[in-house]
Parts: sequence; C-alpha cells; structure tokens
Amino acid sequence: MTRLFNDPAAFADEMIEGFVASHSRWVSRVSGGVVRNTQSTPSTVALVIGGGSGHYPAFAGLVGQGLAHGAAMGNLFASPSAQQIYNVAKAANNGGGVLLGYGNYAGDVLHFNQAQARLRAEGIDCRSIAVTDDVSSAPPAEHAKRRGIAGDLTVFKVAAAAAEAGYSMDRTIEIAERANHRTRSFGVAFTGCTLPGADHPLFSVPEGRMAVGMGIHGEPGIGETDIPTADELAELLVAKLLTEIPERLPGEAAGAAARSRVVPILNGLGSVKYEELFVVYRRVAQLLAEAGLEAVDPQVGELVTSFDMAGTSLTLFWLDEELETLWHAPADAPAFRRGAVTADALEPADFTDPAEIEASIPDASDESRAGAIRVLAALGAAKNVVDANAEELGRIDAVAGDGDHGIGMERGVRAAVDAAAAAVARGAGAATTLHLAGDAWADKAGGTSGALWGMALRAVGDALGNTNAPDAGAVAAGVAGAAAAIMDFGKATPGDKTLVDVLVPFRDALAGGVDAGQSLADSWGAAATVAQQAAEDTAQLLPLMGRARPHAEKSLGTPDAGAVSMALIVRAIHNTLVEEKSVKENA
Repeated sequence: MTRLFNDPAAFADEMIEGFVASHSRWVSRVSGGVVRNTQSTPSTVALVIGGGSGHYPAFAGLVGQGLAHGAAMGNLFASPSAQQIYNVAKAANNGGGVLLGYGNYAGDVLHFNQAQARLRAEGIDCRSIAVTDDVSSAPPAEHAKRRGIAGDLTVFKVAAAAAEAGYSMDRTIEIAERANHRTRSFGVAFTGCTLPGADHPLFSVPEGRMAVGMGIHGEPGIGETDIPTADELAELLVAKLLTEIPERLPGEAAGAAARSRVVPILNGLGSVKYEELFVVYRRVAQLLAEAGLEAVDPQVGELVTSFDMAGTSLTLFWLDEELETLWHAPADAPAFRRGAVTADALEPADFTDPAEIEASIPDASDESRAGAIRVLAALGAAKNVVDANAEELGRIDAVAGDGDHGIGMERGVRAAVDAAAAAVARGAGAATTLHLAGDAWADKAGGTSGALWGMALRAVGDALGNTNAPDAGAVAAGVAGAAAAIMDFGKATPGDKTLVDVLVPFRDALAGGVDAGQSLADSWGAAATVAQQAAEDTAQLLPLMGRARPHAEKSLGTPDAGAVSMALIVRAIHNTLVEEKSVKENA
C-alpha cells in the first residue's frame, strides 16, 4: 500500500513538485508536466511523452538530453488532459515540430489527439505514436488495439535519438513506428496496487495465484495460474514472446543477423525486488541464447511501474542496424543514462509556460451573465452528487475496470465548479463559463471521462452563446451537440456500455419535451427519469469500448460507471431547474 502522503487529492501535484526539486539538473516544471532544463538543438523534432502518474520512472524519468524533451503528467492512473499536453508541447517545441508518444489507452488517445489538433491549428507540425507492445491485450490481427506498457522505453528512446541526430519529422516518425512494430511485451502480476488514501487495492489477485497478462492499471489479462518458480516464470515469458517474432515491414532490409539481436527488458512493476528480477533474468538469458538470440544491452529493473503492484514483464525489442545505433546513442535523463552527454542549462527566460497566460473574458449580455449564474448552480449540484457517490462509482468501475471513475469525476467536477465561479466573478456569459468549466474538467480529471465531459460542457456552451438568455431550445441543442461531439470523438455508440447509452436517450427525451412546448424544467425532469432507467439497463450490456472490453463478461449484471454518473448528474441538475422555476413563479 501507499503509506506516505498528505492529502490524497494533492498526491500527484506534490509528487511532481518533489521530483522537479530533486532533479532540477534535468527538468523544469511547466503546467501539465515537465520539460528539459537543458538547451536543445534548434529546429529539431521535440519528443513529448506522457500518461498517468503512478508509473515512475515513466514518464518524467525519461526527460533529458538524448531522450524526451518533455512529459505531460496526468493524475494517478489518468491520462493527462489535452491542455496539459498542449502546455508541455508548446514549452518543449524547438521549431522542428512535436512528436507525441503515449501508451494506447482510450483516455490518452482522446487527449493526445485533441492536443495534436490544437497544435496543428497553430501551424506546428505535430505527429503521434501510440505504443502497442502488450501481446496479451489483443490478438496479433488486432495489433493496433494493444496497450502500451514497458515497450514505451524502446520506442521513446530510439525516436528521441533520431530527433537528437537531426532526423526530419517524417524520418523520426518512421523510426518510432518501426521500433513499435519490433517491440513485444508480456507481463504477470501477483498482487494489486493501492492508491494513496485508499483502504483497499484497486484490484486483487487470489492468494497463491498469478494473473497472466494483467495490465498496469489492473486491466484483466488472459487468465490465472499458480505462482511458478523463477525459472518457470522466465520460461513462460520467453515462450510467449517467441511466438510473436515481428514480421519484416514493407521495404525493410532483409538480413537474418540483424533479426537475431534483441534488447531484453525485464521490468519490475513496483514491489518485486531487484534480486528477484535478477534470478528470473538469469533463466531468461539462458533461454534467449538457446533460441539463437543475442541479448544486446539488457535492462533489468523498474522502467514502468504501477505503484506497489507485485509483478513483472518481459519486453523483447528486435533490432536492425539503424535501431541498434539509435538505442546506443547517448542519453542523460533522471532514470536512463547512456554514454556521455554535454548540454548547457536553460535560462529561466528561455521558455514560457503557456498556462501562465490568463484567458480574456469575452463580452456578454446581462441575460447571458444571469445564465452563467444558473450554470454555476447546476455545476455545484453536479459536484455535490458526485462527491456523495464517488466511492460507489469507484466500486462499480472496479468490477471490470480500474476503479478510478469516482476519483476522476470528483477531480473534474470540482475543477469545473472552481473555474465557473472564477468566470462568473469576472463577468463571463453562459458560453464562456461553460467553456472554461469544460476545459478545467478535462484538465484536472484526465482519462476518457474527463475528455468527454469537457467536450459536453463546451458543446452546451457553444449552443447557449454569450448574448441571449439560455432557453429550453438552446439547452436541448447544446445537449444534442454534446452527444454528437462525444460519439464522433470517442466512437462509442448506443449498446457499447458507456455514458452514450444514457446521453442519447436523455437527448431524445429532452428534445421531445421541448418540441412539445414543455418548460425546460419539465422536459429535463422527464428526460432525467429516462436517463436513470437507461443507466440501470446498462447492467445487461457487455462493454465494447475502453479498459473493460478484454474481459467484458465480468461487468455483466453491473451498470456502467460512466452511465451511472451521468444519470446522477442530470437528476441533480434538474433539482436546480425546479428551484429556479419556483423562484420565478413566486417572484
């Protein structure tokens, strides 16, 4: 368990503060993460990596000369927001474009793609590489659906070396994709992990058993076995990976010699001692040699952890001549060093944190400012209901996910309320208040739900505007816009067991009531009842999206946490609409 913390909600921020204080030779802090504290070659590609906190030395430990230029750091086990990624990328940009690197998790994909679109809109050449090395998370035919684990290191290292050597963006992304194609990982776990302040782990493994293929957030693997000996574990790991020797890419040079050289990485997930890892690697080395493979620069230690999870993974990175040269290139980061690197420190004036530039508040009518006050009341009601149900939302989410939905929703809605209150105090209209609240929700919550709720609030704000008083038609149009944005970006449809299974029937019921001439309060109330039933009905669905998908049957009989939280929120908002209606009728 995690024993040393202050306020659990502040753990990630305080961890980053301490990391920067202890590694200031390498990194400086910007809003959203860290960037190099050393000078980079102008007009070269900048590699910005990132993901949730709780996996050190991924991701901040890999920022330094010869490795990443910056790392966007989300909350515990939650992807960084698009705003965080954007801030880090802007600070790290050398003028040669930005390559974003991340694990292939739904929240990361959403947020990094949003940041990429924003950077491109500003004229910055931005590309992405999603690492997909975990062989247990999808079959070979669905390689693009696999998640990224310890193979992050190989992809990030060679891509960074290519950028450092002055490769163009096209050549750098080709290197990253080739490295990803040639990297395979397979892991096991003996226990779960416990987040700061929690009195029980996010997930558990039966005593005396080993989860095979479990993900670094507790995502289900492919089964369980009795705990093996160290040699038996090595045999399991190597045998599995040798069934997936990468196929040669189109246009890739042939050569059996190059394909017999691999970088093995035996990674500890947090609680397995280094001595144990060495015992396992002893047999791994023997097995690789017996298979005719030459181990190049083996790595044994903690490269991607999961708090105090007891587990390990083996990665094999299949080299060619160019990849091997880039792997051996010098690097100097807090958690990974190779060769000799010389770099001058940056002066404080050499970069600006984009988050320090305060956004202006557009003009708004008195009617819209009054609407902004109603928006703040609605968000306050959402906060109260999420706070009251956060533990239960986490419990539901843990059935087939990682159990952090309640925590993420709390972080997001609290940030949204604070941002909305600040906007109202500055005279913002309804649209601006919702836009800032949505950005804050996405920024602080991270994860998939953070991105989706941020989109939803922005869409409603777009419909309300800053000129007219919000009315039932505009609100219904905003909800319709939110549903369209979420389904377009997240690709979920009704029946996938997500919040869309609540949002779509809520949208339709609300629009039906408004079109029939009912008041907003009456239309919303009827639609909230529909939403509640829709959330309950998700218990009978199998998840087709997100982290619960690999072992969907585990969630059968339990409603989707995102669907439940949405139903709770729309009901809570209805209460504020009823109160507003009552005030007007009694005025």
